[in-house]
Amino acid sequence: MTIFVSLLTGLVFGLGLLVSGMADPAKVTGFLDLAGHWDPSLAFVMAGAIAVAALGFALAARRVRSWLGLQMRLPANGDFDRRLLAGSALFGIGWGLAGFCPGPALVALGLGESKAVIFVLAMLTGMALFEAVEAWRARSR
Repeated sequence: MTIFVSLLTGLVFGLGLLVSGMADPAKVTGFLDLAGHWDPSLAFVMAGAIAVAALGFALAARRVRSWLGLQMRLPANGDFDRRLLAGSALFGIGWGLAGFCPGPALVALGLGESKAVIFVLAMLTGMALFEAVEAWRARSR
């Protein structure tokens, strides 16, 4: 049942990305182009997503178990540190340059978008590099 719910959730999320235009890098870069022909439509998509997520987190915070009976594991650490800020900056730079973030890139990859192939390969390389650096840091402690 968990796999079915995960699949259904992913399909709804992917459909939402397609309908909202988030899987189109030109639409995303149009949103980020404040000095040019700014496209504010994605601000409404993000505001809606934040509202839905805030409601979901508020409801989830009151629960001990999920609807599927799994343990609820919400983020506990609310601290802002150097690593979070650096990661956020790298994410923003990559989003601005490529017009993709991970979710929409995977949707665009499924649509056969050639730019998404390059982005996903770069993303996977970055993830592997991060894991390698973290493993090296853990060994050197």
